Amino acid sequence: MKSIAELYMFLESDLGRYLILMRRKRIGAILRLIVYSPGIWITFLYRIGRYLHLKAGENLFLRLLTVPYNILYFVLSVFTGLNIPIEAVIGKGLYIGHWGGVTIHPQAVIGKNLNLSQGVTIGESGRGDERGVPVIGDNVYIGPGAKVFGKIVIGNNVAIGANAVVNKSVPDNAVVGGIPAVILNYRGSGDFVITGE
Repeated sequence: MKSIAELYMFLESDLGRYLILMRRKRIGAILRLIVYSPGIWITFLYRIGRYLHLKAGENLFLRLLTVPYNILYFVLSVFTGLNIPIEAVIGKGLYIGHWGGVTIHPQAVIGKNLNLSQGVTIGESGRGDERGVPVIGDNVYIGPGAKVFGKIVIGNNVAIGANAVVNKSVPDNAVVGGIPAVILNYRGSGDFVITGE
């Protein structure tokens, strides 16, 4: 994020995903989100922290803001069970449907319109040259309890089923499930990732 305008665009896109999925009028839905959806709390905090992380070197005031940010992030991540480090690169339209037990590796690179469920881990695995972190495409749904790890690529429009263990690359439009995950079909994530686009 290079500017406040870009930060606003990301925040608006994230909020838009929640509002679409809640199917409610804007003002009432925003108030409901503030009270009942800790996923939006950590999403907004991640976006602001990411902005501070990228811009703090240029501005003493922004560097000072990282101190209260880190305290608030620690408290919210403990309370919500959501660990989304500011070093991770996540596209606009992040949606966390249910909170608790979500961990994203700091080196993860994730496209736009990601749906995360509770109990999801996106992590590092492998040895030697095979060690690494997933690169995840656009419009991906990751079901409850799924684990995605290693130097792999998850394509666009992929749906990962509940409790799946994904340690191999997945092509575009695939639906995967199981331990280890296997391709079940190529119906994609369209039924799960609602974007309003």
